[in-house]
Amino acid sequence: MMKKFINISILIFIISMGILDIQGCKESDLNIEVFETSESGHKLTKLNIFEPNDYISVIEIKREEKLQEIIGFGGAFTDASACNLYQLSPAKREEILKAYFSENGAAYSLNRTHMNSCDFSRFQYSYAPIENDTNLNHFSIQADSEFLIPMIKEAKKYSKNGFKLFGSPWTAPPWMKDNKSWVGGKLLPEYYETWAKFFSKYIEAYKKEGIDIWGLTVENEPMGNGNNWESMHFTPEEMTHFVKDYLGPILENDGRDDVVILGYDQNRADLINWVDVMYADEENSKYFDGTAVHWYESTYDYFPKELQYAHSKAPSKLLLQTEACIDSEVPVWKDDKWYWKKEATDWGFDWRPEELKYLHPKYAPVTRYARDIIGCLNNWVQGWVDWNMILDKQGGPNWFNNWCIAPVIVDPKTDEIYYTPLYYVMAHFSKFIRPGSHIIKSTHTDADLMVVAAENKDGSKVVVVFNEGVESKSFKLQSTNLNKIITIGPQSIQTIYITN
Repeated sequence: MMKKFINISILIFIISMGILDIQGCKESDLNIEVFETSESGHKLTKLNIFEPNDYISVIEIKREEKLQEIIGFGGAFTDASACNLYQLSPAKREEILKAYFSENGAAYSLNRTHMNSCDFSRFQYSYAPIENDTNLNHFSIQADSEFLIPMIKEAKKYSKNGFKLFGSPWTAPPWMKDNKSWVGGKLLPEYYETWAKFFSKYIEAYKKEGIDIWGLTVENEPMGNGNNWESMHFTPEEMTHFVKDYLGPILENDGRDDVVILGYDQNRADLINWVDVMYADEENSKYFDGTAVHWYESTYDYFPKELQYAHSKAPSKLLLQTEACIDSEVPVWKDDKWYWKKEATDWGFDWRPEELKYLHPKYAPVTRYARDIIGCLNNWVQGWVDWNMILDKQGGPNWFNNWCIAPVIVDPKTDEIYYTPLYYVMAHFSKFIRPGSHIIKSTHTDADLMVVAAENKDGSKVVVVFNEGVESKSFKLQSTNLNKIITIGPQSIQTIYITN
């Protein structure tokens, strides 16, 4: 009896130490890799040794509770990004494209581009420049042929599994609008059909270049951008009418009904009003495949209530974050520490009405990215797309001088590349959480950590942990067949990749 009692005691001790979990599977049966990016200098650095703190919290993942399917992560092919790329030497161009698209890099899987020009173009242009060309006989994507199309084609070469690409218009050509301007105004009703045909022509023209368009957003920022650069206004009712009676039927008639149509495409604060109209009934929602949102409403709030509402209103429709960036900032060159400091400001810091400026305090760029991506994934968002992939040291080129920061900054004069910490933050998600994966339920007992978990189609599990604080944190990561103590450094983001 004494021998049996000792054996049971040893077993209980082993379980309590995490050497064997209660399911009876050895931890060594799992391959657990931990990668960290930190203020202290880690850049997707693989960690093997952990020194536990006195307090150890618990992160539990529940793979049996699957949530939304992930479509992908990525950035935007813009004229500015492509122009910057082709000012570099061939070797540097290849380096950047591999960094973004190869398996050894960030492996971007969902990307955006603009239809016609946008603020991050070198000049304003339209694919249909001839006035009253209602049949679009002179439609041409020639303006994209110098840099934009070559960049997309080259990126495809380095992407093992390919990527989805969606297009977004900033405006119809001025001749179709009531104010005859690139900026502001509305699409005239007599051109609704022509503008819908424009989308179909765009898909066809890119197809001839060997580029498949997976999806479209109906209009970038339909509520406007302060009449600063290319824009065109829609109300929710006007956009729904355009999609229901023109865009959807025309794409369907042209055999392009497999192309995804995403409505809205602006900040989350107004999301509820838009989905209430878009998904009011089956007739309204028939041609909408999902909803697109941006993050510019606040530097810290990711609007979980609005995201949850949008999902509950249309649970079978996609919900994608389609644009985000550190805006209204000239890039800080080769100073990683700056990206972890609360020194950045955005458009709202200067320009928002006083009663709304509380939404725009100074912030740390890394923190804003990490918080927003994790917050979105934990609230039904299925993909997260950054804005420009490559900008120069000024934050352009940009015809409006609307300077911003991208994850990769270049100096064409010296042929130098700077991978900012934002590049590594994006890679923590895009490289490991792959298309077709599902977010899975996770809980954690340390309120100072942000956590999201996913399971890939191959059965691998991914847990991303963000520690905004200035002290290291230890936690026990547990699930079926898993019981592992890990320490995350101060001001750090970690990806834990688990395979059998």
